[in-house]
Amino acid sequence: MIEIIQEYWKNYLFTDGYRVTGLAITMWLLVISIGLGFCLSVPLAVARVSKNKLLSRSVWLYTYVFRGTPLYVQLLLCYTGLYSLQVVRDHMLLAEFFRSGMNCTLLAFTLNTCAYTTEIFAGAIKATPYGEIEAARAYGMSGFTLYRRVILPSALRRALPYYSNEVILMLHATTVAFTATVPDILKIARDVNSATYQSFEAFGIAALLYLCISFALVWLFRRAEHRWLAYLRPQGK
Repeated sequence: MIEIIQEYWKNYLFTDGYRVTGLAITMWLLVISIGLGFCLSVPLAVARVSKNKLLSRSVWLYTYVFRGTPLYVQLLLCYTGLYSLQVVRDHMLLAEFFRSGMNCTLLAFTLNTCAYTTEIFAGAIKATPYGEIEAARAYGMSGFTLYRRVILPSALRRALPYYSNEVILMLHATTVAFTATVPDILKIARDVNSATYQSFEAFGIAALLYLCISFALVWLFRRAEHRWLAYLRPQGK
């Protein structure tokens, strides 16, 4: 394993000399997909709990489809399925977008994590104590202000433990990116294995990298929970 680390450590971490690879690509996929998914999921979660049946049912259908099908299949549809459609190939911008494996991977990851995050946040919104809502209404807050200052801050804080699980699962899900020829950690491990035939060492290094990222994410979320969920802990006398 020492020999492989000495020869391929740059490939595993950030570059093979010609392109960005390994850990840098994995973190890029994770951060961008999680960031975009979060931004999209907040308004979708509000729509999911809306009393407007058409709006809420439309969001439910989206989350049902993306939570009910494997991410691997979604990636294949984005990477090879959509580009096979004539309407996509005839449109210059769409054809250019779906020709890139990175673009297709980010699209599939974003839509997938957004679906799960929407349901997490929608459940947290529904679980908002009614007393908080009544107090805000008695204070004279409008619907928009109520969501902005009371419901969403409270719901997002309480959803933090569940959202941290989704982020960890999304990290693990990035391993399917090699399907779209994206040079993430697993793709580099496969290339090293092909070059050296040392499967345990090649994939063992990848496993250690994923483990380190997971520990770092868990630590960050535990710190966030300690800060933003302190009011839920039992208070000593």
